[in-house]
Amino acid sequence: MTGGKHFVTDPKTLVKDSLLGLTIANPHLSLDEKEKVVYIKDLAETRKRQVTLFCGGGSGHEPSHAGFVGHGMLTAAVSGHVFASPSSSQVLSCLRRVYAEDKGTLVVIKNYTGDVLNFGRAVERFKSERVNHGKPLPKVVMVVVGDDVGVVNPNDDEEGGVGRRGLAGTVLAYKLAGARAANGGTLDQVKQIAEYVASHTFTIGCALNATSVPGQGMPRTLKDDEIEVGMGIHNEPGFEKKRLEPANVLVQGLVDHILNSQPFKKACPDGKARVLLFVNNLGATSNLEMGLITKLVMEVTVARGLEPVRVFSGTYMTGLAMPGASISVLVLPDNDVEFKDLISLIDQPAHCPGWVNHAQVVDAGSTDDESAQGPVVSFTPTSDATWERVIEHAYSNVVAEEPEVTRLDQLMGDGDCGQVLLSGATAILEHSKKTALPLNDPSAALARISSIVEDAMGGTSGIIYCLFLDGLSQQLHQLGVT
Repeated sequence: MTGGKHFVTDPKTLVKDSLLGLTIANPHLSLDEKEKVVYIKDLAETRKRQVTLFCGGGSGHEPSHAGFVGHGMLTAAVSGHVFASPSSSQVLSCLRRVYAEDKGTLVVIKNYTGDVLNFGRAVERFKSERVNHGKPLPKVVMVVVGDDVGVVNPNDDEEGGVGRRGLAGTVLAYKLAGARAANGGTLDQVKQIAEYVASHTFTIGCALNATSVPGQGMPRTLKDDEIEVGMGIHNEPGFEKKRLEPANVLVQGLVDHILNSQPFKKACPDGKARVLLFVNNLGATSNLEMGLITKLVMEVTVARGLEPVRVFSGTYMTGLAMPGASISVLVLPDNDVEFKDLISLIDQPAHCPGWVNHAQVVDAGSTDDESAQGPVVSFTPTSDATWERVIEHAYSNVVAEEPEVTRLDQLMGDGDCGQVLLSGATAILEHSKKTALPLNDPSAALARISSIVEDAMGGTSGIIYCLFLDGLSQQLHQLGVT
């Protein structure tokens, strides 16, 4: 479980140093170190060409927000301290820098009190200073995204005393609004697409534990067999702690919570719609597990009558190194013209470090290719008391010795050798009990056992046993042993 250790030189300079690293790795970006504003280098040309848009918030949610600065998405992003909103002075500095005099500027923020107040105050200060200096009222609009349904009671529209927080769905607002702006959309058009995303995206997250904050440590911990549903990206408490379930059961519950929420039902009254799925790593979930979660989300949404036409899976908005994931569902327009327009915006490439351009969903994620199949080897399963007794005895010995083999491997390797051996022995025993081995033919039996071991064990030890069994099988066959 993720603990409280971090790569930190000085917590006070961590955000600035991280942003400097981002700009070093991405030469198209520049940084205002004092105000912690990341912006595109060709800003002057961009302000003349299109509506500009920026966002921001506390740090610790990388790649949000600065990771989405680039052509096709954000013009700039302003960062506060870890899990703390940037000040209104920082936001004002960013707005002054990116404001497009002719085209106008859109500000997109997540629905958190600090962000709403600081960004809102900065916008009003900007308007006042412009008017006070004899300039026309600036064309600046703000869209607040609150896509979280983890704070919403599925049976009504109550929000339990807190508003719907801005989560990973906010990134979709950046993407679609940024694409509209890059295509020459007006400020109203850019705002409208951001508002559509804000009102039609629904997100829920879960975590295996809270996350450690540099310089502060762990605020709280969950039990090893516990999960928290609805935990926020700043460690805010979720709405339910429960025993950790198998992933298929957990994902089904998360998707059903979204679909049963009143905000979703308002956007999709009949429960049938084309949707975009957005599966987000909260920071410390392995890519292996993310692949499983994505597969399960796809399966559940299809089973519930929805039609996913785009699926995104990756790290978009984190809670530092939080071991968890969030699921977002964007309900797409019924109208075909509007649907195609929105899809074209999501498919339009964005040139920023945090966004990976994806292809459309195809009918099947995997296929059987006959060219990849070898010749079929046939055999006749039979039983044999001597073989079966030997297999059972070998299995019992592996069970008895597994702890010691595991202990030895922990001293010298990765600690899985005992379990791998047990997996192989178990698979052989199961096939024997099902009379699925050609025990009347030693050569064929050993060849079949080799195949079973390969599937069940894998790794280095698995292939070593396979080589031995293959060689023995071939030698017996050449000698004509039956």
